Amino acid sequence: MFIPQEIIRRKRDGAELGADEIAAFVRGFRDGSIAEGQIAAFAMAVFFRGMSRAETTALTRAMKRSGEVLEWSDLALPGPLLDKHSTGGVGDKTSLLVAPIVAACGGFVPMIAGRGLGHTGGTVDKLESIKGYRSAPAIGEFRHAVREAGCAIIGQTANLAPADRRLYAIRDITATVESVPLITASILSKKQAAGLDGLVMDVKTGSGAFFADHVTTLELARSIVEVAALAGLKAVALLTDMNQVLGETAGNALEIGEAVAYLTGARREARLHAVTTALAVEMLLLGGLAHDADEAATRIAAALASGAAAERFARMAAMLGGPADLLERPERYLAAAPAIVALPPLRPGFVAGIDVRRVGLVIVALGGGRRRAQDHIDHAVGLSEVAPLGAAVGEERPLAVIHARSPEAAAEVAATLAEAFTIADAPPPLHPVLGPRVAPAGPAFGVASGNPLS
Repeated sequence: MFIPQEIIRRKRDGAELGADEIAAFVRGFRDGSIAEGQIAAFAMAVFFRGMSRAETTALTRAMKRSGEVLEWSDLALPGPLLDKHSTGGVGDKTSLLVAPIVAACGGFVPMIAGRGLGHTGGTVDKLESIKGYRSAPAIGEFRHAVREAGCAIIGQTANLAPADRRLYAIRDITATVESVPLITASILSKKQAAGLDGLVMDVKTGSGAFFADHVTTLELARSIVEVAALAGLKAVALLTDMNQVLGETAGNALEIGEAVAYLTGARREARLHAVTTALAVEMLLLGGLAHDADEAATRIAAALASGAAAERFARMAAMLGGPADLLERPERYLAAAPAIVALPPLRPGFVAGIDVRRVGLVIVALGGGRRRAQDHIDHAVGLSEVAPLGAAVGEERPLAVIHARSPEAAAEVAATLAEAFTIADAPPPLHPVLGPRVAPAGPAFGVASGNPLS
C-alpha cells in the first residue's frame, strides 16, 4: 500500500527508502497524484537527511523511466554516444567547443543542455543568440542532426525525464536545490534518458561555482560518478576552477563569438583551452576513440588545426535553423549591444581576487540572465575583455568592457562590477584550472593535469 506521507516520514526520520518506495513516489510526481506540498516535504527531508548511493541510484532510474528514453540503434551510428555536462559557471562555453571537437574525432554528441540558473549562464540561452537557431526541435530533427553533424545541442524536451522537471521546479522555490543526491539524480536521469554510452562531468569549484567549497564539490563529483556506475552509465568527473571567468567573455552572444573564434583558431584563451582539451580527452577515452591521453590530445589538436571541429559546429548550427555562414560572418547573426563601456579599476594594480558570482549577477542585472523563469533574455549584453587573476590593470587595461542596452544601464552596474575585483600591489599566486579527476575504478580520485585545487 502506497501512502506518500509515510515515505516522507520515513525519510524525515533518517530511514533508507527502498527502490519500490522511491519508484512509487516518482510515479506520483509524473501523474500528479502527489501534491506539490508533499514533493516539497520529500525534497526537504532529502536535503537534511541525504540519500545513500543505492537510494540515489533508484531515484535516478525512476526519473529516467518517467518519460521517453532515446534509442539510437536504428541509426547504426559508427561511433559512441558521448556527452559532457557542467555544474555551471560564468563564461563557461566549453559545451560549445567539446561537442564539435568530439564529433570531429568520431564520436556522436546528443547534448541536452540547460538554461541559465541564478548567476550562471546556460548553453541553450547562448545558442539561442544565433539568429534562427532552434533549441527545441522535434526529436526526429534532433536525431538527424546528431547523425549528420555528429553533434546537436538542444534544451530538455517535455518528454525527457518529466518527473525531474516537476521535482526541480519545486526544489527551485523551496531552497532545496543544493542537495548532492538530488543534483546527482537530476543530472543523471536526463543524461541516461538521452541514451548515452559515456558522460564526462565538469564539476566547478570556487567563487563562481554552484558550490564554492572544495569539499562539497568533490562529494558531488564522487556521487555523480559512483551513481552513474551503479545505474549502468560510464562516467568520469573533472573538478575545474571557477575563481575567475572562464575565457575572455561572459554573456550569451559574446560567448558564441568567442566560441567561433576558438574553433576557427582566431583566439584561444589559455585556461579555456586547457579545460576544453581535458574534457574532450576524457570523452575520447570513455568512447574508446583513443588508446591513451596523449593520442586523444593529438587527435583533438588535429581536429582544431584542420578546421574539422569548426565545420561540425557550423553544420550543427545550420541543421538546427542557424545560418550557413556563421563561421565566416558571426557578427551578422549575433546581436550587438548599443552601449560599449570600458570599466577601469578602482586603482591601478594587479587583480588579486574576483567575486565571480557577483560578476555573473552583473550580467543578470544587465538583462543577460533571468530573475524569474518567464523573464526575456537580452542576448547582446555581457562582458568582454574580462581581466583574469594576476592581470595588471589601470588606465591602459580595464577590468572588463561592459556591453549594455544603454550608457545608463552600464553605469548602473559599474560600481558593483568594480567591487567584484580585488586589486593589490603584486600579482597573487595562481592555482591551476584543472583539479582532481574522479573515476569509478581504481583510486577514489587522482590528478588530471597540474595539482589539485587548494
